[in-house]
Amino acid sequence: MIRFALKVVVMAVAFYFLAQYLPGIDVIGNEDAALGVTGTFLWVALLFAVINAVVGPILRFLSFPAVLLTLGLFLLVVNAALLGLTAALSDRLDVDGFGTAVVGGLVLAVVGWLADTVLERG
Repeated sequence: MIRFALKVVVMAVAFYFLAQYLPGIDVIGNEDAALGVTGTFLWVALLFAVINAVVGPILRFLSFPAVLLTLGLFLLVVNAALLGLTAALSDRLDVDGFGTAVVGGLVLAVVGWLADTVLERG
């Protein structure tokens, strides 16, 4: 449970940097919330983690032939779809276009992999 919470915090930081440096991904902060803008980034990261844990394996299973044919590159499309689904379910995250979703999904996948690697050692 602590690993999951730490991964959500790491993903919230990743969302913060994506919102700052990747045009087309915007996180609309809520200053009036209990944790302020930080809480908004934590909420978006938590929602992304839950969608990735629930819907992600289903999409990866269903897209296995395409992943196999493209030697894994189709997983970028799956990650973009998960990011787009998160944006669709949250009124605090906006993703402008497929290309932005692919780049954002790639960054989130790398950050998530690094977080998993570091947290498994600890």
